[in-house]
Amino acid sequence: MPGPDTPPLRLGLFGGTFDPPHVGHMVTAVNVRHALGLDRVILMVANVPWQKEGSRQITPAEDRFAMVTAAVADVPGLVPGRNEIDRGGHSYTADTLAALANEFPGAELFTIVGDDAAAGLHTWTRSDEVVSQSHLVVVDRPGNHVELPDDIDWIRVEVPRLEVSSTDLRRRFGDGRPLDYLVTEPVLDVIEARGLYLAGEGPA
Repeated sequence: MPGPDTPPLRLGLFGGTFDPPHVGHMVTAVNVRHALGLDRVILMVANVPWQKEGSRQITPAEDRFAMVTAAVADVPGLVPGRNEIDRGGHSYTADTLAALANEFPGAELFTIVGDDAAAGLHTWTRSDEVVSQSHLVVVDRPGNHVELPDDIDWIRVEVPRLEVSSTDLRRRFGDGRPLDYLVTEPVLDVIEARGLYLAGEGPA
């Protein structure tokens, strides 16, 4: 437990389906951690991502968690998160923030989202709680700035533009195109060991 003179933990919540986790995810997490001086960034694996449910077959949560664990194993300050898997059911950021606040009393929480997700913030379940429980961090790409309503307190962090798509990666697994430098070797090892993405994916 931190003492009275110990500054509070600064924790970043970077949630996602991570199906699979790729270099774009890693670059985002590392750059946001550096820009905001975060103690750690938690790559939180969604159990049932409600916004994607029914749109395609989603890889089982435990397989996605294994890939994220492999991806961050040797990266300082990045850790895998399974709170949403253990909680079960649909994954809502407001619930996850409440759980983190309970697990890390006094921690300063930062919710990391992409510019597309930020633009659709009004569609989130209990988005007002997300904004009130944490600092909203919007990852912007150079030359493509998102704007949010004036009543939302948010932080912009610019990261390099990497056009990496999980959908495209799943297709690449199916048709044999190269994955070099798009997915890290530890993640590829998990995919091979578990026999994931063998059928690839059609149009999404």
